[in-house]
Amino acid sequence: MYSRILTGSIVGTDAEVVTVETDLSPGLPNVTIVGLPDISVREARERIRVALMNAGYRFPSKRITVNLSPADSKKEGTHFDLPIAMGVMAASGDISADEASRYAFIGELSLDGKINPVQGAIALAIGLRNRGTQKLILPSGNKQEVSMLRDIEIYPVEHIAEVEAHLSGFNPVAPYSGRPGKAPEGQPLDDGDFADVAGQEGVKRALQVAAAAAHNILMIGPPGAGKTMMARRLPGILPAMTYEECLEVTKIFSIAGQLQSEGGLITRRPFRSPHHTISPTALAGGGTKPRPGEVSLAHFGVLFLDEFPEFQRKALEVLRQPLEDEKITIARTSATVTYPAKIMLVAAMNPCPCGYLGHSTRKCICSEHQVLQYLSKISGPLADRIDMHVEIFPVPCEELLADTVNYKRMDSMQMRRTVEDARRIQIDRYSEEKISYNSQLTPPLIKKYCPLDGESKQLLKMAFETYKLTARSGQKIIKLARTIADLGKNDKISSEHIAEAIGYNRYFAMGNTYENHR
Repeated sequence: MYSRILTGSIVGTDAEVVTVETDLSPGLPNVTIVGLPDISVREARERIRVALMNAGYRFPSKRITVNLSPADSKKEGTHFDLPIAMGVMAASGDISADEASRYAFIGELSLDGKINPVQGAIALAIGLRNRGTQKLILPSGNKQEVSMLRDIEIYPVEHIAEVEAHLSGFNPVAPYSGRPGKAPEGQPLDDGDFADVAGQEGVKRALQVAAAAAHNILMIGPPGAGKTMMARRLPGILPAMTYEECLEVTKIFSIAGQLQSEGGLITRRPFRSPHHTISPTALAGGGTKPRPGEVSLAHFGVLFLDEFPEFQRKALEVLRQPLEDEKITIARTSATVTYPAKIMLVAAMNPCPCGYLGHSTRKCICSEHQVLQYLSKISGPLADRIDMHVEIFPVPCEELLADTVNYKRMDSMQMRRTVEDARRIQIDRYSEEKISYNSQLTPPLIKKYCPLDGESKQLLKMAFETYKLTARSGQKIIKLARTIADLGKNDKISSEHIAEAIGYNRYFAMGNTYENHR
């Protein structure tokens, strides 16, 4: 007696189709699972046996062999419980094998026969859908996240008896449609509005430039200057995610086990703010069973690293690959997986260990050696991958207490509309390329889309000579100038755009010695 049941297996953030082949043959009662199962899959045999018996079904007293095909890829996860149980029931004749073959199955079994939700349900559903599966039976607890998918029918169940009744035709389960899958109109302003920020107009402008093309930005300033406050307001000026982006972000959170119960599709751009004590593995992802880290959880959103130099050096150097390639590859003995990482890095740091180097009213107590040692924690290659370095200074008391009625500040909604217009210009410009924004420009594309006039070239040449810029820094300035021009809806890059872009790249280029800020 033989049966074939379809399910899936997660590989990175994707899923492949797995066929659960079950054979019952005469011999001593035993269950053998082959096909590179991990411990959680091997333990499924005990959960399935007890769950079937407690649900009122017989467990065959035969030699049971379960093969997870393809047999050359590692299988892990408790979602194999339900498909293996269905394979045993189909092979023993308790359910129709032909009817069961029309569905794919995922779900974890409790010992009483209940079906528990699993991690990565939407990733499994997307992988199965893309490979031709049209019907999926899954835990009721995963129905909201998966209901946003199109072109696949989902049948949420809470107990193995519901599955048997559905496949037998006694009590069919109606397909669940849920809510229509679409992205929101805009990002909620839960973390405040830029209109509430007194002063700091230059920093607001810099953050708007960064948001317009997902440029990475580093803010340097003393404690209390407003670095964290403004970083948390940044998602409010970012455009809404597309439906495809929402699906991809939801898939990553589901695989990482951070999707809220019954939460459904994630429609807000992620804002991740890990503590500076985070380990390199937690930041990049990985572990014994590779899982996405903070870098991937910030995909299509913001990764905010406060107290930037206080992070472990190894953790910071992990950022070099995703900032360059927009993905991160985790290599382990058992497997090599790649997670997406299209992030906007926003970092904040003090100018020195005490925080008051260059402060207008408070004296720095750090020595030159201490300052240089502190700044050296940010390696040159990493600093070179951050497009913008912006200094922040405390707002004077007079400006904080000024009457805001007579001074109209630009609010986040206005800033967002300008950012959205600039992004639309970029998306249209690069419609025939493999990029969407200026921050993704490669050297050949810079030559193609960012021509400079004579005055702009001369100004850039002076910046190279004055600040001893690297080739990558020069390219950053041109990309930033292109973004600044797009914000002003200018087709051509002018010397004014170059000058503003140079101003966002001077901090680390100037050497930042102790004497420069005394």
